[in-house]
Amino acid sequence: MEQNKPEQTPERAILVAVDTGAYDAEESLDECRELARTAGAEVAACVIQKRPAPEAGTYLGTGRLEELAQLCSAHEADLVIIDGELTATQQRNMEQALPCRLIDRTMLILDIFAGRARSSEGRLQVELAQLQYLLPRLTGMGKSLSRLGGGIGTRGPGETKLESDRRHIRARITALRAQLRQVEQRRLARRQRRRKDEVLTAALVGYTNAGKSTLMNRLTDAGVLAENKLFATLDPTARALMLPSGRQVLLIDTVGLIRRLPHHLVQAFRSTLEEAADADLILNVCDAASPQREEHLQVTRELLASLGAGEHPQLTIYNKCDRLPIRPADTPDTLYLSAAHDRSFERLLQAIDDALPPTSRRMELLLPFSQGALAGRLRREGTVEAEDYTPEGLRMTVTVDRRLWSAIDPYRI
Repeated sequence: MEQNKPEQTPERAILVAVDTGAYDAEESLDECRELARTAGAEVAACVIQKRPAPEAGTYLGTGRLEELAQLCSAHEADLVIIDGELTATQQRNMEQALPCRLIDRTMLILDIFAGRARSSEGRLQVELAQLQYLLPRLTGMGKSLSRLGGGIGTRGPGETKLESDRRHIRARITALRAQLRQVEQRRLARRQRRRKDEVLTAALVGYTNAGKSTLMNRLTDAGVLAENKLFATLDPTARALMLPSGRQVLLIDTVGLIRRLPHHLVQAFRSTLEEAADADLILNVCDAASPQREEHLQVTRELLASLGAGEHPQLTIYNKCDRLPIRPADTPDTLYLSAAHDRSFERLLQAIDDALPPTSRRMELLLPFSQGALAGRLRREGTVEAEDYTPEGLRMTVTVDRRLWSAIDPYRI
């Protein structure tokens, strides 16, 4: 007789934020609610306290912390999520005052990344970020370290690593960094090979859940996981895309961004994000129906600037326009579309084609007679419009692909 397995009930979570006026606490808490939903939690209540700054020892004021403990008991909460980053002291003191587990925004995002990483590189990056975050907090992780079993905020390196002393964790961090350096070298070699082969690249970047993976799938049949959740895609994917001019571009899907992305993750995923920084064209995708769409675009621009890609050619794509009452008109550097519902993407493909740097150029050359081999290559690989033998050498008018530009540049007239 078969026994039905009971469905796993989601953890009941209470969200907590301190509003210091540094940013919109309500919007940030809404985003934290989506993060909790992505991690598999059910939000039972939200608490916001206005303060000039978080309390140094307990994050919240003493009275509000007591109220939070009562609220946890009343809602039978399994978890409290702080929409900020706790210090080791705050973590320890709040755990002593609360009847349930406690994690902060950084640990929540790290937990989501741990659950979404599929490639070996992604898992290495997540583990490194988690250990770097946990190392200075070991003395304040008493209740979390003593609890066995699952739950949000417990995925990743594993219980044995968390209970190791600092020396062992530092050794693990050193080993992870060494492995990631090898991965980065391979990634760098691939990028250098693309540059040598003159491969055009375009990177899809933008806020998490903007629809980048859906757009990637519609354009290239890449089969990338696309869900209505934050950070559905973690590992970068690259696929070839044919453009109207007959040129081919390598389209790269990257990890989604978020406000106040933990710096541990930015550092760990730097090599992945550099795929975007090294692209010939950046496609900045955002959710057109989001009230915070301009802020989301700015988050992406700031991160690209930090990677040295702020001046790269960019094309802004407002996605999910099916949710707008009226679709605005396109401009040369801005497009409005719906990756999920549009049947044709000719406008987008043409805009990408126009925004990419030219790959062929018409040139007037004067080749010395000693460069006969180069003249033969130009006839084979380029389009020769005219050639004339003169006392000084061979004059040619040719249209050539950019992979030949460096070879013939000394002979341009």
